[in-house]
Amino acid sequence: MTNIFLFIGNLNMTELLIILGVVLLLFGGKKIPELMRGVGKGIREFNNARNSVEEELKEGMKEYDKRKLEEKRAAE
Repeated sequence: MTNIFLFIGNLNMTELLIILGVVLLLFGGKKIPELMRGVGKGIREFNNARNSVEEELKEGMKEYDKRKLEEKRAAE
């Protein structure tokens, strides 16, 4: 996660203020909270999808291990 934000270390305070000013001009003060809500919702949905994929992989690995153990016991 920190690799994504490495470029921020190269920005000084003036550049950050200019970027924030441009964002404020483009979106306006009333739209920024809506924009941030949308970003937060997107991040939350991404994390939920990632967690579900991780769970599916873990379940698949457990099933594979059970099948291998059953095959090993049947071979004995």
